[in-house]
Amino acid sequence: MTENSRLSAGDIAPDFTLPDADGNEVSLSDYRGRKVIVYFYPAASTPGCTKQACDFRDSLAELNGAGLDVIGISPDKPAKLAKFRDNEELTFPLLSDPEKSTLLAWGAFGEKKMYGKTVQGVIRSTFLVDEEGKIEVAQYNVRATGHVAKLRRDLSV
Repeated sequence: MTENSRLSAGDIAPDFTLPDADGNEVSLSDYRGRKVIVYFYPAASTPGCTKQACDFRDSLAELNGAGLDVIGISPDKPAKLAKFRDNEELTFPLLSDPEKSTLLAWGAFGEKKMYGKTVQGVIRSTFLVDEEGKIEVAQYNVRATGHVAKLRRDLSV
């Protein structure tokens, strides 16, 4: 797999249709007319990804109140996502991209540094997509801890 170019504000968000934790198909186009935060994370139920998902869960009422929906995407299979959702009481869609086609299209898979080594993997990334499907905010290599609070500050939510 090769790293795709990164997205920037103003780019059209690449559309996707992926299964959620229950196997139901969810498309980015389902969110037209609303703003949506799309975030990519490496693996369900790992410490950093759990912290990030729980931060989104705990901020969801305020985000929704500001007209923002949230979608999380990882390479995990739907069954693992369902267990993660249920264990952490997550109330927003978690989507499965095991082929990594959406991760690649969004520039969220490629070379990254991990424990001092260069590896291929999911680049923890967050995007804000506007009502027309354009990227409003593109953030790569975000930290799991404190990221949602920073995002809320940046968006004045």
